[in-house]
Amino acid sequence: MTQTTARLAYVNLFARDHVALARFYQTVFGFTEIKAHRSPIYVCLDAGGMEMGFNAETSYALLGLSDRKPKDRAPLRTFLTIEVGAPEMIDEAVTAALENGGTLVKAAYDTYYNARQAVLEDPDGNVFRINHRKGPRVPADAVGDPPWKD
Repeated sequence: MTQTTARLAYVNLFARDHVALARFYQTVFGFTEIKAHRSPIYVCLDAGGMEMGFNAETSYALLGLSDRKPKDRAPLRTFLTIEVGAPEMIDEAVTAALENGGTLVKAAYDTYYNARQAVLEDPDGNVFRINHRKGPRVPADAVGDPPWKD
């Protein structure tokens, strides 16, 4: 690789209705659309330093992924984590998500690594966490009752 630095620039989601799914994330998190990037098959949001793209289902063919288009609910391989600035913002975002077609998977809870988070699905079934870091991350070897313990 000749480039000296690399960075993750975009996260893209395929959607049955890419405009509606983008609107869901705009409403829940206040992300703004980057209108210059819009096309008939794409909407892009500024997600606080990273761009979040929403692709219409016709994009599977455009990207050479027609054989990967899900026919039913596919196994979960990735999920998004959206960081918020205060613990009460988790509850606010959960409420907004539920009011706009999201589904609660796991109510807000405290993690072993010193965060508070809730797990949800958006209207297309994509899983995302709403996270707030409460303080410094707890190292794995300092966790009192780790979830990975036999």
